[in-house]
Amino acid sequence: MSRDVHIIDHPLVQHKLTLMRRKDTSTKSFRELVHELSALLAYELTREMPMQTIEIETPLEKMNSRVIDGKKIVLASILRAGNGFLDGMLQVIPGARVGHVGLYRDPATLQAVEYYFKMPSGMEERDVIVLDPMLATGNSAVAAVDRLKQTKPRSIRFVCLVTCPQGINTFHDAHPDVPIYTPAVDRELNEHGYIVPGLGDAGDRIFGTK
Repeated sequence: MSRDVHIIDHPLVQHKLTLMRRKDTSTKSFRELVHELSALLAYELTREMPMQTIEIETPLEKMNSRVIDGKKIVLASILRAGNGFLDGMLQVIPGARVGHVGLYRDPATLQAVEYYFKMPSGMEERDVIVLDPMLATGNSAVAAVDRLKQTKPRSIRFVCLVTCPQGINTFHDAHPDVPIYTPAVDRELNEHGYIVPGLGDAGDRIFGTK
């Protein structure tokens, strides 16, 4: 089965990701880099968003011109690390609505357990971008998209900073119709379910909880 994975290899994206990977990058710098990188990723994610034509008036005359319907976009953050993506994305798509999916990973089974789910109304007309910095085992992402599909959105895209073949396979075995956007597909998972070489625990590094 072909996997719908979009590698975002823009030089600025790759440069900032390299800085984030370094273990001596401070919490402050890591947070700033996530913000900058998420704004850059938003450009790529919205490249094929549907547009509509509206009538506007320039200083010289009326014309028809195209806009993205930003209010139809939902940024669905997988808590808590997904929230690190929000500010940068909202800088580029300020009209987007924001939803949250609360999941934690059971340390024994590595399975995702849901504790919170809140999305905007009228999801049938909305395009969802799911935000989670790491697509590692894929279990949280699968669980989040399972729940999102119950709201019947118009489309779903998934974006992460780093993934690996196991995560992609787990995710696309469950949701082959949802494209993945990422700057990096790393080598593998280690025995603790972390991506290697990876960048560590993105949530801990964003929020300074390590």
